[in-house]
Amino acid sequence: MAHIAVERNRRRQMNEHLRVLRSLTPSFYIKRGDQASIIGGVIEFIKELHQVLQSLESNKRRRKSISPSPGPSPKAQLVALGSDNSPFGFENGVDVGACCNSSVADVEAKISGSNVVLKIISRRIPGQLPKMIGVFERLSFEVLHLNISSMDDTVLYSFVVKIGLECQLSLEELAFEVQQSFCSQLYLCQ
Repeated sequence: MAHIAVERNRRRQMNEHLRVLRSLTPSFYIKRGDQASIIGGVIEFIKELHQVLQSLESNKRRRKSISPSPGPSPKAQLVALGSDNSPFGFENGVDVGACCNSSVADVEAKISGSNVVLKIISRRIPGQLPKMIGVFERLSFEVLHLNISSMDDTVLYSFVVKIGLECQLSLEELAFEVQQSFCSQLYLCQ
């Protein structure tokens, strides 16, 4: 009998937690009322909130770094992931990746299995997405997934790209090439 009481208490707690999660999550994230749909919807909502937070942090950092000079030096700064300078907060330690930052855009590339995850935060630039996709195609990368989040004039692009057999680039070179796609029409990166 004690086992049945423990199980009832556990189910009551689970149902209460699900009610709270459902009340905190916008309804369009939850497709059905079953447990899996509620948990899945909450996960998607948290992922989107995380992207918005990254975008806001980058926007705040960009505003602090704006200087009265006409623009940054010709080469953007390259840093290894896992350092405290990483603008996207990837976990320290085992991640292999690179950053390329300027006042126009922050680009971070990270190996994830046999793919590369790229996160780019920039201000809105009309026609920028086709330029980035063109860079990936030219460099023998295939876009597998794209997620775009925006707030005010800031955009966060999250790409998962497959590394092509012909690709001979390092992550630093990839991050720099994507960074240059933002700079090609703007005097800020020259």
